[in-house]
Amino acid sequence: MACNGLEARRFDISRDNDIKSMNDVGEFDPWMSWAYKPRTVSLLLFGTCLIIWASGTFDPESTASYDVVTSVKRVLIRPHPAVWRLVHGMAVIYLVTLSFLLFQNRDDARNFMKFLHPELGIELPERSYGTDCRIYVPDNPTSRFNNVYETLFDEFVLAHIFGWWGKAIMIRNQSLLWVLSVGFELMELSFRHMLPNFNECWWDSIILDILVCNWIGIWAGMYTVRYFDGKTYEWVGISRQPNIISKVKRTLGQFTPARWDKDEWHPMLGPLRFVQVLSLCVVFMAVELNTFFLKFCLWIPPRNPVVVYRLILWWLIAIPTIREYNNYLQDRKPVKKLGAFCWLSLAICIVELLICIKFGHGLFPHPMPPGLITFWSSAASVLLVFLLLWTWQIHRTMQTKKQH
Repeated sequence: MACNGLEARRFDISRDNDIKSMNDVGEFDPWMSWAYKPRTVSLLLFGTCLIIWASGTFDPESTASYDVVTSVKRVLIRPHPAVWRLVHGMAVIYLVTLSFLLFQNRDDARNFMKFLHPELGIELPERSYGTDCRIYVPDNPTSRFNNVYETLFDEFVLAHIFGWWGKAIMIRNQSLLWVLSVGFELMELSFRHMLPNFNECWWDSIILDILVCNWIGIWAGMYTVRYFDGKTYEWVGISRQPNIISKVKRTLGQFTPARWDKDEWHPMLGPLRFVQVLSLCVVFMAVELNTFFLKFCLWIPPRNPVVVYRLILWWLIAIPTIREYNNYLQDRKPVKKLGAFCWLSLAICIVELLICIKFGHGLFPHPMPPGLITFWSSAASVLLVFLLLWTWQIHRTMQTKKQH
């Protein structure tokens, strides 16, 4: 009993000290004394009202949910609008998963990857393509062109070709595609000090990547674009087809576009349009860079199905995203907004980038070479001066027209 009484007196003394310290704060700072007064019931009622408003409890038809705010429109209707609703839902789930990973530490995130595939969570050596850049190797017992053969039969060769074929179908502008092709090779050159995977030989980067793989993918993609662009789209229902063969052809045609929109980017239309198209290129290259940095930080091998699933999901997301962004650029309304897929794509890209930055701390000991810093600083300065002079010229032309 004596011990309990002693503990009770200690508790009373501690409580009196806490109250005294709070009173002292109020005495010394009267303007902040309101912050130390408990308002638990008021906050509970305010939170309840906020939940009622956000959830639309009394007005379900006007719920301020994500779907209503972003207003998912039917940009694509083939093979069925429900398919693109499903893609939208998978994109939301992917964004939520990335947000969960962002709030983990690096080790926990790597262990979490084991739930996606049992072979993950193990440190893997990164392959470097630039250790031996000789085309002809006379002392190799297997083949004197062994370096070329190993590069040609690498899994990234087919990934380059099919990747650029898909990009050509989405962007439908050959000049813009070549800007992206050369731009990504510059990105590889800029980050080769961080990722051994980017350390390529000159003939691999220039000849095999740009002039062979990328060119084949862009050519095949633009050929596909011209094929669909030249078709006449007059659809007749399946029930109105005369025979079984026609019904089968019409059913397969459901997986082709209902119409073919001509994307007009016009990057030289003005400074604002130039920046908008340049932003598209930056996001494209950021998504591709995220692929390699995520693999490096989370220990994901290139042939793991998780990498393939992510690329397929990004391709499905990018198809309506490009359509929405092009419609946004061509829309002449004074007030307009980006579509839901554009918003999701940008959010996913940003969260992926934040994951790479957070989990990359301590993994890249080599700083960027001074030559690269000078190059990109000069390029940014030239671009800024170019945009300022362009804007000034347009403003001067408009002022001259007003005077006359």
